[in-house]
Amino acid sequence: MRILRLMVLALIVGLASASFALAQSTTDSPQAKSLHSLFDTTWKHQLAFYPHYASILGYREWNSKWPDLTPANLKAHNEQVLQFAKQLAAIDRAPLSAEDQLNYDLFSRVLDEEQQSFKLHLYLIPLTQREGIQTTDQLADSIHFDTVQDYEDWITRLKTFPVYMDQTLALLQAGLNEGIKHSKVTMERLPGQIDKQLVLPEQSGYYTPFRHFPNSIAIADQQRLAAAGREAISNSVLPAFRKMKQFFVANYVPNCYDQVGIWQWPNGAETYAYYAHRFTTTNLSPEQIHEIGLSEVKRIRGEMETLKTQTGFKGSMAEFFTFLRTDPQFYYKTGDELLEASRALAKRIDPTLVRLFRKLPRTPYGVQPIPMLIAPDTTAAYYFWPAADGSRAGTLFVNVYKPETRPKWEMMALTLHEGVPGHHLQIALGQELTDVPEFRRFGNFTAFIEGWGLYSESLGDEVGLYDDPYSRFGMLTYQMWRAVRLVIDTGMHYKHWTRKQAIDYFMDNAARNELDVTNEVDRYIAWPGQALAYKIGELKIRELRARATQQLGPKFDVREFHDVLLGSGAIPLDVLENKVNEWIAGKQK
Repeated sequence: MRILRLMVLALIVGLASASFALAQSTTDSPQAKSLHSLFDTTWKHQLAFYPHYASILGYREWNSKWPDLTPANLKAHNEQVLQFAKQLAAIDRAPLSAEDQLNYDLFSRVLDEEQQSFKLHLYLIPLTQREGIQTTDQLADSIHFDTVQDYEDWITRLKTFPVYMDQTLALLQAGLNEGIKHSKVTMERLPGQIDKQLVLPEQSGYYTPFRHFPNSIAIADQQRLAAAGREAISNSVLPAFRKMKQFFVANYVPNCYDQVGIWQWPNGAETYAYYAHRFTTTNLSPEQIHEIGLSEVKRIRGEMETLKTQTGFKGSMAEFFTFLRTDPQFYYKTGDELLEASRALAKRIDPTLVRLFRKLPRTPYGVQPIPMLIAPDTTAAYYFWPAADGSRAGTLFVNVYKPETRPKWEMMALTLHEGVPGHHLQIALGQELTDVPEFRRFGNFTAFIEGWGLYSESLGDEVGLYDDPYSRFGMLTYQMWRAVRLVIDTGMHYKHWTRKQAIDYFMDNAARNELDVTNEVDRYIAWPGQALAYKIGELKIRELRARATQQLGPKFDVREFHDVLLGSGAIPLDVLENKVNEWIAGKQK
């Protein structure tokens, strides 16, 4: 899922991935009132500091603004976070209810991560080849344009786009100066992405809102707004992108690292340890994570050998991989066929959910193609969460670029992960919680979210969705994919692996197409540590299920177990373990 990825803007890190609002307190004590008042104050600060995020969530108040990325504002934001931490420390935790003590602890954790992010100067990486200012035209798809004011706000954003661009380029330049910068191989993709923005104003993604107006807006206003939109794109947006292109070609790309891995940064080891902790919500070291990856690769490889034999294939595993990658029977001829097949799979999965869950989300989801602006540089699919106000459904985005590289045998596992019972079910249920603060509803503890997504792939096996050996092999391939991530992410960022080593290791152990493998590896290069979350989270969920099954015996109910897992929103793995242990103890009484 691109929760952080189009979909989670690169600027949103740490605390920005969470959100905060006044929730109904479970007690009327002064301490609880102070705690929830702090949540409310912090939430409002976050919306103002991250207006992209506010717009995506459906808050119109900030629809005319871009983030203020000046050093002074970044410093002021960090000082405000420090102040929030002091206010939290001044609240006596002891009298709080158990739920508010959890809220307190999670809030403290997120504040601490935000402070660490600032100390490590991670704001100097405001974009990747997969998301950033060069993809902000897609923000228009997340905003409702119902009134003249909605259009006026968008025009204001377009007119002030050069300021946002200048601030972004200044951060990138400061990153070059400090050695906190990307690897050249990933940034070489940016000029081509920028070229896709350098089109006629009417062809620009920023012009999308002006192509269709609601009937409630007068024709005269429609004409005026469309003309103002064209002018703003022509006079503000396009010159800003031309400036960005010049900066990247002449300055940024040539001065990026020739090798890959943040071990090259001045504080590379400390930064990678931070990312590993943040994304896995564990204290596992990079070395421990690497060894877990090697162990999982070996285990899954054995299961693959068994399944290969069951298909009747007589060659080696390498030959089987080649067969799966190249045989025409495994591919659709057109992107439209691929998209329709993905939608059909989603409809096939939906009726099976009642066998696995007692509670399902009210919010629907749809299946759409990934925009072609970024499709060549991104992976097979991702999920985009619903609007907080219910005005936008969740979306499973599918990559229909080069369908000859998107095998049918991986599609079921992919749909289970990115759609239901994976990201949509978990995230929509989290957003529909009514008795927790907003940072719990929209929490972004990646190990939980992505661990759940990977675990969800295996649930298809329990309800008979993998009905041929090739789709089952696809499930194993996806398990292997996430195990491989542990090895090559730590390999590149901790053990100084080359990009070629990472690609070769991936290709040797999974039947993914080389285009997808290359995009995946480049993603890990630009986004250190995030790829560690999936397998670490899934292993913990499997461990907890095995424990509950063994200790509860006939009392174990998988539907109830899943409700326990999802009932508190996204939470760190240690907190999840405590909740499951409490549930097991309660069932044993």
